Amino acid sequence: MINLFILLVSLLAGHFSGWQAGSEVSERELTDIDTTRWFEAVPLPAEVFARMQGRSYGSECTVDTAELRYLMVIHHDGHGAVRRGEMVCNRAIASDLIAIFRQLYDRGYLIERMELIDNYGADDVKSMEANNTSCFNFRKVAGSSKLSSHSRGLAVDINPLYNPYVKRDKQGGMKVSPESGRRYVDRSSDFPYRITRDDLVCRLFRARGFVWGGDWRSLKDYQHFEKQLP
Repeated sequence: MINLFILLVSLLAGHFSGWQAGSEVSERELTDIDTTRWFEAVPLPAEVFARMQGRSYGSECTVDTAELRYLMVIHHDGHGAVRRGEMVCNRAIASDLIAIFRQLYDRGYLIERMELIDNYGADDVKSMEANNTSCFNFRKVAGSSKLSSHSRGLAVDINPLYNPYVKRDKQGGMKVSPESGRRYVDRSSDFPYRITRDDLVCRLFRARGFVWGGDWRSLKDYQHFEKQLP
């Protein structure tokens, strides 16, 4: 039993050591390796936590690292390539996300980029401008003192540049985040990576109990999917 456990840990460590988010996966790799190995959730590796410290996991962070999981998945990038992706999330939704991302991959769904937000200095705007899909980031909701659902790793932003946060005020003004996503506020237009209510990604997340920000009434957050836990 102990030998089997050691073998499993060694296999996971070997898989993780060769994992570079954003790198292209060759056709040979996709053929030679069991597809289940491309979709894994593991306890937060020390190397990953080191990247997060002082960024998405700052000194004020109150989340125990034991609550977090590191996801390794592959995705179609919309430019004809299959790429390695990574994400840190709450362990409570890790199995949900693995199942969702595998179904999205199998159906050819396009996710342009999936890297830790720490690659952007944990700057939410920079990550969104890069159309980066991400999850955990210990921070407050913009313009408030309330912690975001991203702070517990319970919210995922998918293709955020093309699916921006939109809030209109009583004076007719409109806040858009990222600002560079303003051209995508018109949801009747057809453009790459657009998320609509009938979209595959919406259906998969809703089927697993997630709420879509595009359904909110006071504002629209078309990139955002979150799950409420006790």
